[in-house]
Amino acid sequence: MTATVDTARGYGDVAVGENLPELTIPLTRTLIVATALATRDFQDVHHDPALAVARGSKDVFMNILTTNGLVGRFVTDWAGAHASLRRIAVRLGAPNYPGDVMTLTGEVITKDDGLVTVKVRGANSLGDHATGTVVVAWPARGDL
Repeated sequence: MTATVDTARGYGDVAVGENLPELTIPLTRTLIVATALATRDFQDVHHDPALAVARGSKDVFMNILTTNGLVGRFVTDWAGAHASLRRIAVRLGAPNYPGDVMTLTGEVITKDDGLVTVKVRGANSLGDHATGTVVVAWPARGDL
């Protein structure tokens, strides 16, 4: 995982149709288990492989709080240090299992009244793990 933060980016620098730089996240067992525990999600399907299989999954899988955090990180890496997330709306699809890779992509779909909406997609080898939108705002240049 690598990220480039553009601290100089502002609302005026964003264009509808702009694509965000792709972010690839290796899905390690440690990432999945540690982030589930860090978000206080103690459901066994997120940390116990045997119980996850007994419940019908092929392995432990990532929880939605981690997915939301990674989506937020993806957008703020692009937007820069002065941007703030106003809304994250994500729908889960294919599970994120250990040993796979999730690739996050995004596109600016609207820009209106100081707010930018980014359509996001997180895909793995099974298909779309997460799809949705993120709304971003920046302070006025004089407020920086």
